[in-house]
Amino acid sequence: MRRFPDGFVWGSATAAYQIEGAAAEGGRTPSIWDTYSHTPGRTLNGDTGDVADDHYHRWPEDVQHVTDLGLDAYRFSISWSRVQPGGSGPFNDEGIAFYSTLVDALVEAGVRPVVTLYHWDLPQELEDEGGWAVRSTAYAFAEYARRMARELGDRVDVWTTLNEPWCSAYLGYASGVHAPGRTEPAAALAAVHHLNLAHGLACLAIRDELGADAKTSVTLNLHVARPADPSSAADLDAVRKVDALANRAFLGPLLEGAYPDDLLADTAHVSDWSFVQEGDLAITRQPIDVLGVNYYSTATVRHFDGDGERQQNDGHGASAATPWVGVTDVEFVEQPGPSTAMGWNIDPTGMTELLCSIAESYPEQPLMVTENGAAFDDVVSPDGRVHDDRRVAYLHDHVDAVGIAIDRGADVRGYFAWSLLDNFEWGYGYDRRFGIIRVDYATQERTWKDSAHWYRELATTGTLPAPTRHAREGDTP
Repeated sequence: MRRFPDGFVWGSATAAYQIEGAAAEGGRTPSIWDTYSHTPGRTLNGDTGDVADDHYHRWPEDVQHVTDLGLDAYRFSISWSRVQPGGSGPFNDEGIAFYSTLVDALVEAGVRPVVTLYHWDLPQELEDEGGWAVRSTAYAFAEYARRMARELGDRVDVWTTLNEPWCSAYLGYASGVHAPGRTEPAAALAAVHHLNLAHGLACLAIRDELGADAKTSVTLNLHVARPADPSSAADLDAVRKVDALANRAFLGPLLEGAYPDDLLADTAHVSDWSFVQEGDLAITRQPIDVLGVNYYSTATVRHFDGDGERQQNDGHGASAATPWVGVTDVEFVEQPGPSTAMGWNIDPTGMTELLCSIAESYPEQPLMVTENGAAFDDVVSPDGRVHDDRRVAYLHDHVDAVGIAIDRGADVRGYFAWSLLDNFEWGYGYDRRFGIIRVDYATQERTWKDSAHWYRELATTGTLPAPTRHAREGDTP
């Protein structure tokens, strides 16, 4: 059986809007996801995060689950509009107290708090002023980061600035399938830069408050794109274009202090990138203690010659607009199964490929898998349990893929399962369940799935259990 190195961090992850609920309590004001989910036709069944998992009221129980799972760390996000209504001006003591108490409870339980400052829920007032498409949002974010560093201090183990800025920029401002629902390609590219700038400014602010030893991070959903025909120069160029827009648009400015020339050329007909000001790329390139990597599936791409309808099987939601700004000559072809309830293909080799690729390009940069998991159509059995064999197999194979990457030299320091709880899955509402703990949304009852029992064994032993192992009678909770 595979044994992971001593000190390897096992965790699980959530996001504020997906679990907290209490949307109008404790001084919280609307975010773009409140506005978006309350707009008819935006989310499946018109679902919203108004109640979600009611974590705002049930957090002690959820912390107990984290503890019972034997996790080393818990990754959660802060709702910006809960701690600073409107995203500027006075801060909200009640909102800050909620997160301070949560952090204290985690530390007392021996669990490391990993805080994500931005997981897609921009205060609506900032969006009304232009959102991530305008420069001022990056500076507002830095002040918010500074205040949270001051309030939570060194009790936080790792400060993650942004979660998946690719989604914030391209799904929010280009394809419109995420909040704020805009379909403006040039604004999406501006959002890319202002998110990168926000990361750099926030790192500077956090270290200014807490000192050089404060640990900072950013989490990226880097795409593993493969050519439909590896012998086709056109298909290989399609991979290059996707890599530039999805991966190097963030890795370049954050880790190298430059945008790739081919990205600028590919998108020149959309934007002149004049929003990048002198000195910005010295700000975006800040040393980070760990690079967070989120991985779920791969993509297969090929050159689109304009004949027929362009395939868009990229797994990022249906829209008349594309998130792939400037690369309309690339199509995403349907991939063979198996797949998850999201329609995403299951391919653990992509995890190994991605981690090894990053390690090869940035050998001195420690990595951490900050999200990985799968949605399936879970069924509660007559015995009251959720025997989610497919999720257990998915987690087993992807954790093993992380181990293979480590064997090949990738400096991977930890793994966070997505997600701790079933929750509000953005545009899919409550129809897709990613949790290792089931939530009955009518009663808010939490029930461990077999995957939770399996993951506890992994987290407490550091040894990869067999994928067929079910929870045993008498196991707690």
